[in-house]
Amino acid sequence: MIEDKNQDRTTLDKLGEFGLIEHLTQHFSLQHKSSEKGIGDDAAVLDFKNKKTLVTTDLLVEGVHFDLSYMPLKHLGYKAVMVNLSDVYAMNATATHITVSIAVSNRFPLEALDELYEGIAFACTKHKVDLIGGDTTSSTTGLLISVTALGEANSANITYRTGAKPNDLLVVSGDLGGAYMGLQVLEREKEVFKVNPNSQPDLEPYSYIVERQLKPEARNDISGLLKVLGVSPTSMIDISDGLSSEILHLCKQSEVGCNLFEEKIPLDPTVISACEEFKIDSTMVALSGGEDYELLFTVDQKDFEKIKGNPNLSIIGHMTDASEGAHLITRGNTKIPITAQGWNSFKSE
Repeated sequence: MIEDKNQDRTTLDKLGEFGLIEHLTQHFSLQHKSSEKGIGDDAAVLDFKNKKTLVTTDLLVEGVHFDLSYMPLKHLGYKAVMVNLSDVYAMNATATHITVSIAVSNRFPLEALDELYEGIAFACTKHKVDLIGGDTTSSTTGLLISVTALGEANSANITYRTGAKPNDLLVVSGDLGGAYMGLQVLEREKEVFKVNPNSQPDLEPYSYIVERQLKPEARNDISGLLKVLGVSPTSMIDISDGLSSEILHLCKQSEVGCNLFEEKIPLDPTVISACEEFKIDSTMVALSGGEDYELLFTVDQKDFEKIKGNPNLSIIGHMTDASEGAHLITRGNTKIPITAQGWNSFKSE
């Protein structure tokens, strides 16, 4: 839902495709030496010298991945970049460049796209990445955003999903479940608004979890932290689809099993209180919620002392032999098989 701020609306047909691209990207500047040529030609030109190049892409579709009735366009632009940078950081690499393509209907004036690109620009500045290209086209089904992110890393530092070994420690950054509970709050307030458009929701008690949903932060700090600690992760993945799904990805790709301890899963107090309010099990939320964009990784047991007690990291389990399977060890010491219950965009209603 785009607010009418009683200001003039500039229709997109006044600019045309190339005029729109020039307008939206005029304030972006190049920050990397590897960016030989950015926007303005048939293709960007990058020179990474002797480093490996990483490429990842993600598509966000209105009505599937975001709801503009409560998602500010500036936040959406920021989040669209974050979900892609997170994949680069999950390879233990440095993000350097992005391309952004959008499809928009004529219900969006130029001013709305300016807001979207403000969020994109803020993400680029904060994470030191260059916008080097993209595309714009029309849409009859709402707003679509496709971001491609590129990164670089020395070959020895790239971390895949395939390197975990039995007895490796399972570690996660930050805390989990906040994005999912933030979504529950926003959806509830949306329904209240439908009934009473004059109601003003008080989101202050939920500010942390609402921000985790609307403006997630990709963890570009973890790679540097691990280097400082002298720790080399053996496998890594980001948590976009829920902890259970990501654990099973690591187990499958690395051909190992896992014991995850329920009592070790990091939960913010705001998440716990929101789960109590909504009568939802907090462990289920952490396992299946998704969109936290924290990093899940494994390290050799010898690195336990290096990461023990670090406020940014939580040791939540250990890897086992593949024959033992992947299990959740509950607070009551019951062993339950882990199943993938995370986000599936193709799941039928």
